[in-house]
Amino acid sequence: MIPEPTDVVVIGAGQAGLSAAYHLQRRGFDFAVLDAEDGPGGAWRHRWKSLRMATVNGISDLPGIPKPDVDPTEPSSQFLTRYFGGYEAALGLAVHRPVKVRAVRREDEDPAGRLRVETSDGVWSARALINATGTWSRPFWPIYPGRSSFRGRQLHVADYVSAAEFTGKHVIVVGGGISAVGLLDEISRVTSTSWFTRREPVWRDAPFDARAGHDAVALVEDRVRRGLPPQSVVSATGLIWTPALRAARERGVLDRQPMFTSIEPDGVRRADGSFLKADVILWATGFRAELEHLAPLHLRGPGGGIAMEGTQVAAEPRVHLVGYGPSSSTIGANRAGRAAVAAIAALPGMAPAAETVTWG
Repeated sequence: MIPEPTDVVVIGAGQAGLSAAYHLQRRGFDFAVLDAEDGPGGAWRHRWKSLRMATVNGISDLPGIPKPDVDPTEPSSQFLTRYFGGYEAALGLAVHRPVKVRAVRREDEDPAGRLRVETSDGVWSARALINATGTWSRPFWPIYPGRSSFRGRQLHVADYVSAAEFTGKHVIVVGGGISAVGLLDEISRVTSTSWFTRREPVWRDAPFDARAGHDAVALVEDRVRRGLPPQSVVSATGLIWTPALRAARERGVLDRQPMFTSIEPDGVRRADGSFLKADVILWATGFRAELEHLAPLHLRGPGGGIAMEGTQVAAEPRVHLVGYGPSSSTIGANRAGRAAVAAIAALPGMAPAAETVTWG
């Protein structure tokens, strides 16, 4: 198959991918955006309907075109799918979808040569790559003794639909992040729950200001610079007390227990040896970066992660990861898209194919 040549291939059309596309277009580059989804919205297409715009953890405007007025009661999946779709239309982005990227390889040994992007819908040849695949497609399921013996239902937050399906069942929620406590609050309104985490959660009473955000991102950035697997920004910031979570604490919902030692057919064995009967185990244990298609490039180092210099892979300057590590927040994704395009423009011989386009 003859590859289709272009300057840059962007993989993923979520917040980070669209930000990168905006800046590529502004600078006049020839580029292609490949997205595995059936339509606009990225991972937001799959969020549970009860996650309303009033309760999402902050959404930043895409660059150049601000988001429309927000109805706080509208499901985030519905609003953001519409916003992202309108953004693509306004910029005239011809996003290729649904396209699954199977592998990215070097076409030859030339460090300034091209990259071959093999997909379910053909092959592209690019001088640089911006990977914005996010994490939603790779939910993390911890391995625990006896997990396969459980006779109840196990699901990850990626599969969650609504609390109503658990009415009358005892639900165990595992995880110490924002999704875990938010779903605990929601599910506990219709049935009984128990909460387990590996570590004692850290709560913040102080508001999460710009300085706190900067410090948290710096901690995550330090890890990826050293080639270690990224941790979530929440692991550095802690959980923030909201009025809803304070009310949940008063109801006894946030009575955290240390992680159980094993799973049995009808429940779990607690750390103190006692048994807790359960009907459902909901794993709110996070996600991992979707990077398997980059495996032929051998980017991972001995630390288990990918050593980064900003958005640029240290060992492969033609490849940028946006929405990864410190840029996994919506604000971080916007900045990362801009930074990646600026770095690509500085690559030797990387001249844009067209005049700069101005938006906003």
